[in-house]
Amino acid sequence: MEKNFIIAGFGGQGVLLAGEVLANAFMLAGKNVTWYPSYGAEMRGGTVNCEVVMSDEDVSEVNKSDADFIIALNQASFDRFLSKIKKGGLMIANSTLVKEIKTRTDINYLFAPITKLAEELGNVKMANILALGILAKAGKIVSLDALNQALDNVIPPHRKNLLPLNLKALKIGYEYDLLPAKI
Repeated sequence: MEKNFIIAGFGGQGVLLAGEVLANAFMLAGKNVTWYPSYGAEMRGGTVNCEVVMSDEDVSEVNKSDADFIIALNQASFDRFLSKIKKGGLMIANSTLVKEIKTRTDINYLFAPITKLAEELGNVKMANILALGILAKAGKIVSLDALNQALDNVIPPHRKNLLPLNLKALKIGYEYDLLPAKI
């Protein structure tokens, strides 16, 4: 089984960190994985995305033409990557910054107020990790325990003081009520 993930937003939202955490969690679960970052020269404020490909076998390729799961943290990312979701795939969109419009009927949508939830947590920079918690629950593709360990592995030593808040953000995302979503 091979699954492709795209995480996208603007520079400063922690998109690449979220992808690195997801890739690390898959490695901890014994999967083969690639992490492929992509960002413009402008970085902070510019478009940033990364692709994670996870497989039980060797990863077939990176920079695929379509994805099983997409996390769009802003409107530009939602608009740009909506066409890349496979039929039956899942678009997780940050409804704080993305209009809840469903133009495709062949995919599943999950709109969640990710930025608002991060603000309520006390740090808007936790939106990326909150989104991973939502992905873990909705996609049923990685365990919360693996993501917790991956966070500990990936967060650099000079940022370890933020680990408890990141773990809390992950849990809030995982416990977010998914009832309105068609999954």
